[in-house]
Amino acid sequence: MKKFSLLILVVCLSSLAFGQYENILIHNGPSEPAICMNPKNTNELVAGANIDNYYYSIDGGVNWTHGKLISPEYGVWGDPCIIVDTAGDYYFFHLSNPQSGNWIDRIVAQKYDFDTDTWTDGNYMGLNGSKAQDKEWAVVDSATNTIYVTWTQFDEYGTSDPTKFSDIMFSKSVDAGESWTEAKRINEVSGNCVDSDLTTEGAVPAVGPNGELYVAWSGPAGLVFDRSMDGGETWLDEDIFVNEQPTGWNYTIPGINRSNGLPVTCCDLSPSEYNGTIYINWSDQRNGDDDTDVWLAKSTDGGNTWTDAIRVNDDEAGKHQFFTWMTIDQTNGDLLFVFYDRRNYDDTNTDVYMARSTDGGETFTNIKISESPFVPSSTVFFGDYTNITAHNGIVRPIWIRAEGTSRSLWTALIDLSVDIKELETNIPFSLEQNYPNPFKESTYISFKLHEPAEIKLAVYDMYGREVACMINKRIMGMGKYVETFDSHQFNLSPGAYQFVLTSGEKVQRQKMLLIN
Repeated sequence: MKKFSLLILVVCLSSLAFGQYENILIHNGPSEPAICMNPKNTNELVAGANIDNYYYSIDGGVNWTHGKLISPEYGVWGDPCIIVDTAGDYYFFHLSNPQSGNWIDRIVAQKYDFDTDTWTDGNYMGLNGSKAQDKEWAVVDSATNTIYVTWTQFDEYGTSDPTKFSDIMFSKSVDAGESWTEAKRINEVSGNCVDSDLTTEGAVPAVGPNGELYVAWSGPAGLVFDRSMDGGETWLDEDIFVNEQPTGWNYTIPGINRSNGLPVTCCDLSPSEYNGTIYINWSDQRNGDDDTDVWLAKSTDGGNTWTDAIRVNDDEAGKHQFFTWMTIDQTNGDLLFVFYDRRNYDDTNTDVYMARSTDGGETFTNIKISESPFVPSSTVFFGDYTNITAHNGIVRPIWIRAEGTSRSLWTALIDLSVDIKELETNIPFSLEQNYPNPFKESTYISFKLHEPAEIKLAVYDMYGREVACMINKRIMGMGKYVETFDSHQFNLSPGAYQFVLTSGEKVQRQKMLLIN
């Protein structure tokens, strides 16, 4: 572990309004990323990417450790989905490539132990003979720790045989991923197996404030919605129509190997006035094949009725925005989107944008978050989605840059908790509780400066004696800072200590406990 490495997550006022955030290279080579943040510790992140890559960060996404996922019996074959449960355990869901069986014949779940940096060998759901199980996504009910998974089942992947169908399937685990219920079909209208517009795909589940289960997908009936009020035991007899995708969900973007506008479903669980609102985010080319747009529809009555499509990207007509994903900051109800964007160019140069809505999807602020554009090549598989995670104003999108034949995996360090209202309170700084606490050997100390200040950060024993000084009267800019404190550096014995942040006459302090 690095000693006293000051990890600066600078968020300037100008960047909140207009600018770019620090971009972090996670890895070279992969495609199709997913990311998840632990809401109990926003410095802890796990990510995945095709086909068998996993990554973790314990400093908010500044530094990453890379590993290879192995499932000896079931194999690993892409479509990564990462979630974290209420115990802080992470799960990597993916397709299969078993030693004994058929390619993608089941959905596999592997569980991560952060303390030992190991994954279980995995178990599975959805095995149904030689039928293909594809494009899974999962969600955790924070009240019960039940894990819900939805995906597409192909009778025969890729065939145009009219007697073969695609359907949306569902399974759940009530024992922290130890076992999974028998898969059940939840859609009313089946699709074909071509893996195109008339195929049923894009099922991303969401949990409501009272345990409701929501999911939407695209297919031959357009964009449709289903729900269960009893934990997935029963579903609606008739799927609810949400919106047309006039040219289908499978469309063409210049320079991209393949692209889609499949939906993402989220529900507001925050204490905001928008609690219980369901949102569906997708993209399509209803305004022309040279004008792909990002859209949102919402329901405030449990999915019975839906708004018309609301345009999320705020540029002029005629440019491409694609591969959208959304999440909700469940501390405040903010809607956060990430997507690729070509509004600034007349060619295939591509930026990454984030959109934010603080008023329940009525209005949106679009912010360019990539530091530079890239030019992809249609000869290289780019992946089928981006991803984004957020909690308490800390936002971490994840995306692929595909510069010609070279791909790389990126995130951006975004902290929306330092906003204009906070700056106007004239509070110069705030000191957060260290993590972990109690700790062995080392811990992280985080603080925010709401304006530039000369600060001192030091550790004191319970007699008030200074035993360590990490920052001594240094002038620092506005932003969030994370410092690694290593007790061995100062030969500290186990016991209770205080860490103190000082600026002029302003002082904040927190207790921490060093254990054997």
